[in-house]
Amino acid sequence: MNNLLFVVFPYIAATLAIVVTITRWRRHPFSVSALSSQLLEKRKLYWGSVSFHWGITVILLMHLVVLIIPSGIRFWNGAPVRLYLLEGTGIALAVSAGVGLGVLLYRRMTNLRVRAVTTRADMVVLAIIAVAIITGLWTAIGYRWGSFWGTAVFVPYVRSLLIFQPRPELVEALPWVIKTHVLTAFVFLVAFPFTRLVHIITVPFGYLTRPWQKVIRLSREPAVYHPSSKKLLDRIK
Repeated sequence: MNNLLFVVFPYIAATLAIVVTITRWRRHPFSVSALSSQLLEKRKLYWGSVSFHWGITVILLMHLVVLIIPSGIRFWNGAPVRLYLLEGTGIALAVSAGVGLGVLLYRRMTNLRVRAVTTRADMVVLAIIAVAIITGLWTAIGYRWGSFWGTAVFVPYVRSLLIFQPRPELVEALPWVIKTHVLTAFVFLVAFPFTRLVHIITVPFGYLTRPWQKVIRLSREPAVYHPSSKKLLDRIK
């Protein structure tokens, strides 16, 4: 079972994430969108989205830094004050993301217009992220100093997957909470190409190079009459 969950499943998840995302991008490009519901309700969306996105984005970046330069993290954690600061920051960001996610869930459950456009896939996505946040906080509080011991456990495990020499024994003895937190990352990859999560890859670089667009409001009757207005109306007609 350990090999199935921590060797086979990660490769299946990564393959699905890559192949299905590319296929969806090529065949159904207009479905690659966040499908924003801002027009339906924006006050709760603002407070929930800001705290959630900032919290989860910075946490993911911190995980990436640990994976890329574990020696730098070990050096940073060499002083207790810096270790406390890093761990405290991570917990605060996770709480922020959790609160934001709670607001977004409450909004989707209580606002009739938003609930009408909410799909099962949306709830699956929110559930996956909720499990990741809860188990992450549980790990940070119950099994402290994860940024220290994680460099000796998770970094070698993830790198072993990347070079196709998996070492599942590194995570075999971990508590179930930590294992669940790891598995949610792979479940996230599985859900990624099939849900609105795929909008993460839509970075609008085209806006930087496209020509300027002029937006002109046209009405049947001009607000202020001007000789040029008649010519414009004639063209419209």
